[in-house]
Amino acid sequence: MSLELRGVGLKLGGAAILRDIDLQLAAGEQAALIGPSGAGKSTLLLLANTGLRPDSGTARLLGDDPWRLPRRALRALRARIGSVYQAPPLPPRQRVIHAVAAGRLGQSGELAALRRLLWPDDAAGVAAELERLGLAGKLWQRCDELSGGQRQRVGIARALYQRPELLLADEPVSALDPRLADDSIRLLCEDARARQATLLVSLHSVPLALAHFPRIIGLRDGAIAFDLPREQVDAALLAELYAGDTPESAAEPAAPSAALRGLQC
Repeated sequence: MSLELRGVGLKLGGAAILRDIDLQLAAGEQAALIGPSGAGKSTLLLLANTGLRPDSGTARLLGDDPWRLPRRALRALRARIGSVYQAPPLPPRQRVIHAVAAGRLGQSGELAALRRLLWPDDAAGVAAELERLGLAGKLWQRCDELSGGQRQRVGIARALYQRPELLLADEPVSALDPRLADDSIRLLCEDARARQATLLVSLHSVPLALAHFPRIIGLRDGAIAFDLPREQVDAALLAELYAGDTPESAAEPAAPSAALRGLQC
């Protein structure tokens, strides 16, 4: 299993954010995480990339319990896990080439990582990832000169350049127009499938999740409301999941249209 959570609970500031989470993702599996704002999606992804430690239950990532590993082994495990954030943590004065090349820093020793951070030695490889995301020509641009959507795509490029075994993405296309969002999610799916990597993506857009992912996980109030194949996610389930909330296109059909099926991965 790439991701295995059993009975996981997490409290922040005394409030229960995640409750009794049971979730397993096999190697090469792809799933979308959906649910209303405040459901705990971002927290679950932070826990899955070792950014947070559960208060209860057990968590195994790529076969290991990260909280039982020594420091060096934990660093090696984290290098095998990629994360894409809604607001990528890109230093404003950093050049795009350095931001993307940083995806592989964890795969080198500390001195080698520092050297590669200062003087990236694979400009061609970085440029190739940027081109896949429509960012050709941005290699040496400063991150603070990019739009919000361009910054999100730089964050995706960094994760693709990393080549992780487990890729976690939290609202990675929220700042993109529909065409770019669709293209970017399709690219993430295709890349993960080609490498047999595991992919878990949190999405606000229900139609986008249904168009690209064979497995849909609904989260509400910190608990899993359903975990089903896409074909079994119907309008009634979505209405219950988003009761009292108004997600993007929540009233859209619960199954992808014929036109969208051609974009599925």
